[in-house]
Amino acid sequence: MRLYLASTSPARRALLAQSGIEPVLVAPGVDEDAAAAAARDTLGRELTGPELVALLAVAKADAVADASVAGSPVDGFVFGGDSAFEVDGRLYGKPHDPEVARERWRQMLAAGGGTLWSGHCVVDRRRDGTTRRPGGSGRARTEPPVRDVAALVSPGTVPSLGPVAPGGSALVVDGDHVVAVDSAVLTFADDVSADEIDAYVATGEPLEVAGAFTIDGRAAAYITRIDGAPSAVVGLSLPVLRSMLLRGFGVSWHDFWAL
Repeated sequence: MRLYLASTSPARRALLAQSGIEPVLVAPGVDEDAAAAAARDTLGRELTGPELVALLAVAKADAVADASVAGSPVDGFVFGGDSAFEVDGRLYGKPHDPEVARERWRQMLAAGGGTLWSGHCVVDRRRDGTTRRPGGSGRARTEPPVRDVAALVSPGTVPSLGPVAPGGSALVVDGDHVVAVDSAVLTFADDVSADEIDAYVATGEPLEVAGAFTIDGRAAAYITRIDGAPSAVVGLSLPVLRSMLLRGFGVSWHDFWAL
C-alpha cells in the first residue's frame, strides 16, 4: 500500500518513517495565503484554527491527488497536512522573519501556552478498482476522541467539522475524502529569558514552522506540558491518521509498513 505525502516537511516524513512507513514525497505547490484569503472572503469572517488547517490540508492533498508523479498517476492514498498555533484567539503560522519570531515568543510566553491545531486530509486514489470499506466509528472512548460529524469537503470550501474544543479532535468522511483535525494544548516554561529567545531565534529553527517552535528540536526544553498527541505538534497526529484510514477506508495501519 502506497502513501503519498503532499508535503516537503522533513518532520512529517520523519514521523512516518519512525512508524515504519516510507511515503512518496510530492510538493503540493499550494499558495496557502491565497487559499486562506479566498475562504475568508467567501465566509465574510476570519477562519477558526480548525477551519484554517482543515482547508489547507484539503488543498494540499487535492493538489497532489490527480497529479502525475515520475510520469505516472498517483496510485494509493494521498495525505495533506497543515498546522497553526493559537494563542489568546490569535492564529500563528510560520513567522519567516526573526523579529516576528521574537515577538511571537514574547506573546506566547506571556500567555503561558496555546493550542496547536493540526489539519489532516486523506484522499483515496487507488487505481486497482478497490472500493472504500468504511471501518466504522470505533469504540466509545477511543483515544484520541475522534467523532463523526456532517461533512462538507469540496474544492475551495471550508470542511464542516463542527465545533472542536482545544485538546479535542473531529473527523468527517465524504466519498473519497476523509478530513480530520486534532489539537494539543501546550504549556511553556515560565522562566524563559529574553537571551534564550534571542539564542533560539538565531538558530533559524523557528522561522519556517507554525508558531515559531518545534518540539522535535531545540524548543523542546521550553515546553513543560503537552495535552494531546505529541506527533500532532510535530506535524501530523499519527493516532488520528490511523483512525482516518481505518474508519474512512477500512485500511489497517500496518498495511503501509515498509517490511
